[in-house]
Amino acid sequence: MAVEEKDASTVVLIVRGIFVLGCIIMGGIWGNYTVTDLLDGQQIRSTTMWIFGGGAIGLAISVGVLIGIRFVTQEAYERLAPAMIFIVMSMIIGYFIGQYIMFWFPADASNLSLRIMVVGSLVLICGFTGIFLGLTRASNLDKIISAVERQKGSLVSLKLVDTSVIIDGRIAEVADSGFLEGKLLVPRFVLHELQHIADSSDVLRRAKGRRGLDILKKMQRDESRVQVEIIDDDPEDIREVDSKLVKLAKTFGAKVLTNDFNLNKVAQIEGVQVLNINDLANALKPAVLPDEQMEVKIIKEGKEPNQGVGYLDDGTMVVVDGGRTHMGKRVAVIVTSVLQTAAGRMIFTRFDAIVP
Repeated sequence: MAVEEKDASTVVLIVRGIFVLGCIIMGGIWGNYTVTDLLDGQQIRSTTMWIFGGGAIGLAISVGVLIGIRFVTQEAYERLAPAMIFIVMSMIIGYFIGQYIMFWFPADASNLSLRIMVVGSLVLICGFTGIFLGLTRASNLDKIISAVERQKGSLVSLKLVDTSVIIDGRIAEVADSGFLEGKLLVPRFVLHELQHIADSSDVLRRAKGRRGLDILKKMQRDESRVQVEIIDDDPEDIREVDSKLVKLAKTFGAKVLTNDFNLNKVAQIEGVQVLNINDLANALKPAVLPDEQMEVKIIKEGKEPNQGVGYLDDGTMVVVDGGRTHMGKRVAVIVTSVLQTAAGRMIFTRFDAIVP
């Protein structure tokens, strides 16, 4: 970082030096022009003095410009730049319109005074229009640019990422598998929330936040199959993060990628499509049917008498009727029913035999 800043400073110094040298040269050229053309026929004692005088004036102008630039702060530049763009473009348009008008009146084109009046009047009118638009409408230039970018990105599948799905971590594996396409948009307020979690005093919460930051950094790698973009859009009239995400999803025409149950419901009510990693994981779990036989290791007691509980490799809970007496053993069971809930899937079975 320090090397990059040093290189940037060197480039700035070189550009300043070229600018000062160019002003000196142009000043000398103007001095020579004054002697040879404007003062032609008059008694001039020393042409060299005029050239050096012009160079000195050019040097003074360059120093004044460099000093003036120092007073332009980043905030002032961001406010003035759009206005200046409007003003300059309007004056250029006025100039070319005037030249175009004079092109169609060749008889009067040689009249320098008429040309100056026509072009000057149009530059004045268009310049005033540019000043008015620059001072009153330029503040909305960023919104215009955002709208254009949204139109350009309308052909790309946009997905807004919630904090919960970043902390979960499975999104990185889904992206690397190629099943997640398009562009992932991470609002900066989500990034701030993730950073706040990573700075928490609670050990577990802090570990989750840091893991989320690592996951996000991993997904920003060049070899990642999805493009991750940090956006600064933040609805200032809304305080809740979930509501901000829903509002942005409507604005961008994007889907919301989340694991949060409440955000899922709110987004669906608002007409925003939601991609839930938990739903994807449940959909990828192997289907089981009643009377199908399977094997499971019983690791704890169930809530009902004589029940045992085991888990499949994907984390699915298997409740075994008659399995309490076979704790710690791998048994063969027969499926009786399957219960699908918002939290996941539960398989109810009955004990069949002990697996040797």
